[in-house]
Amino acid sequence: MVNPAEVPTASISELPSQGYVLLDVREPDEWVAGHAPEAVHISLGDLPARAGELAELAADRPVYVICRSGGRSARAAAWLNAAGVVDAVNVAGGMRSWHTEGRAMVGDREGVPPEVL
Repeated sequence: MVNPAEVPTASISELPSQGYVLLDVREPDEWVAGHAPEAVHISLGDLPARAGELAELAADRPVYVICRSGGRSARAAAWLNAAGVVDAVNVAGGMRSWHTEGRAMVGDREGVPPEVL
């Protein structure tokens, strides 16, 4: 198993402007509260069962994995790389940094502004 500390990592400012998949591995309640508009949601626990779906979606694009702060996404990226599913990069600082840096967010709760739980 790949050590999560050895996973390729990028900060929010280092994300490409296009041509990548942003994978959010947080839990459903966190996703509903607020997420990046273009993100794909597969919670960490569901990742092994849905790896084929992700591989098909990513095709030849890199996958940047995000969670709340970077811990779960590091584990997810380590697993995806070790299993050869996709080329995965952990997003340092997670959705907290995404929000702090003023990136767009959407939520699925009517009348409630998006937030990071």
